[in-house]
Amino acid sequence: MHLNALLALAAAILWGGGDFSGGMGAKNAGGTMGGALRVILVSHAASFAVLVAIARWRGDAFPHGAPLAWGIAAGVAGGISLACFYVALSRGAMGASAALSGLLAAAIPAAVSIASEGSPGLLRIVGFLVAGGAIWLIAAGPNAEAQSADTGTIWLAVAAGIGFGIYFVSLKMAGVAGVVWPMATARIGSLSTCSLMLLGLSSSSRTTELAQGRLNRTAVRWALTTALLDTSGNLLFIAATRAGRLDVAAVLASLYPASTILLAAWMLSERPTRRQSLGMLVAAAAVVMITL
Repeated sequence: MHLNALLALAAAILWGGGDFSGGMGAKNAGGTMGGALRVILVSHAASFAVLVAIARWRGDAFPHGAPLAWGIAAGVAGGISLACFYVALSRGAMGASAALSGLLAAAIPAAVSIASEGSPGLLRIVGFLVAGGAIWLIAAGPNAEAQSADTGTIWLAVAAGIGFGIYFVSLKMAGVAGVVWPMATARIGSLSTCSLMLLGLSSSSRTTELAQGRLNRTAVRWALTTALLDTSGNLLFIAATRAGRLDVAAVLASLYPASTILLAAWMLSERPTRRQSLGMLVAAAAVVMITL
């Protein structure tokens, strides 16, 4: 198996855990957009502090020009996407939300990569399509949570998926400057964006309910767990895009709903359905096709 595929699969495992932790944090913070933004701010602030310390310890040069702009753009897209995604998860629609966001997050960078790098070959293209089916089978299995997703929650998941796709592409472009600083500059973008969003919600009388949310100790613990898992996954994803094609890295990393669902099954006592179990097998087949 190619190195970029291994790194992308490792990123998927960590991202799935990070998304579960973020959703639980947002739920404990009230399940509102304001609560989700507060969880993201705590998580990304902790992540930014650690990343800057690592970059300075390594002596990495701060990026300039296009890599810096792409890193900040990635953070802006990622911050907005995470806020939408965590709210969707906190509303008890983890299955449908993870499925929609995962499919869009894989499709957008795959299309960009094929357009810029050329066709990856017929077998890989078929593998991409099979992986998309696996994402849907795993994350959108028939369960009470998926059935309870309303139209507003679904649109939040769609917005999150589009933003994640843009985030993947932007991180790839920023990754020419290394691994650590691109992620740190992305945190600058996400912290700025989420702070402005929270300020806007708090200052508008029409969105008072959305702005509500309180970070109790449990929410902070989930936020810090998210920081560890999500940041590690992001660093692995950047490394994967530097080691090989963006479409391979993005599609394999977008299998993260599998670990989200497994964690929900373990911690929330939700047993995977037959459809989700089938999705796991289909995902394994897709991995083989993509990495041959």
